[in-house]
Amino acid sequence: MTTVRLLALQEIDTTIDRLSTRRAALEGGGALAEARELADAAEHRLGEFGLKLDELGRDQMRFEHEIESMTQKEHAEQTRLYDGSVANAKELEALQHDIENLKKRRADREDELLVVLEQREALEAGAAEARDTSEQLRATVDQVAGASAQELAAIVAELAQRTAERASIAAEIDPELLELYEDLRSQKKGVGAATLVDGVCQGCHEQLSAMQLDKLKKTDGVRRCEHCRRILVF
Repeated sequence: MTTVRLLALQEIDTTIDRLSTRRAALEGGGALAEARELADAAEHRLGEFGLKLDELGRDQMRFEHEIESMTQKEHAEQTRLYDGSVANAKELEALQHDIENLKKRRADREDELLVVLEQREALEAGAAEARDTSEQLRATVDQVAGASAQELAAIVAELAQRTAERASIAAEIDPELLELYEDLRSQKKGVGAATLVDGVCQGCHEQLSAMQLDKLKKTDGVRRCEHCRRILVF
């Protein structure tokens, strides 16, 4: 009867170990930390889009200002060319040359402005996508945080219940047997007692010899596996 209660204790201890491991993972924030890392990376990427868009915005304003300035200057030179204020042939030729240069420079700036506008359009599309991704991942962080908190509360409650059950069962077991069990648990990855099914120890999954099985059946004391030395429960 005592060894049967020991097996019940082992089952509870296995459950407690599993719950404790999960509690430690939740308290360490593994899943939550991963979700936050992904969200932070998405926000960083969105920030990079913002910096590039700001830079392109400054280039756009500079090109637009230069184009406007050259347009006004060209208009003023065109006025001088035809209003009769310049009569000297060489001055007129120089004025025409200046006007052609202004047209060429303005055309170059307009081409550069077009490239900037195309780049900005592509970046704005990328930024919109990055913003959506960032918002979705941040929502995931909130969901994981809420789910983790609920699961942690449930685990803490179940651990309290299992711990109370363990104390009740442990009180029914012979102190020396309990001490042996606890010592084996610390050595055998948390499993100090195991069932024997068809001659196979369920702790190490090794087949016991016929001689050992016969010897165990005749033993009135604690029965132990010849391979792993765990306590056996028939």
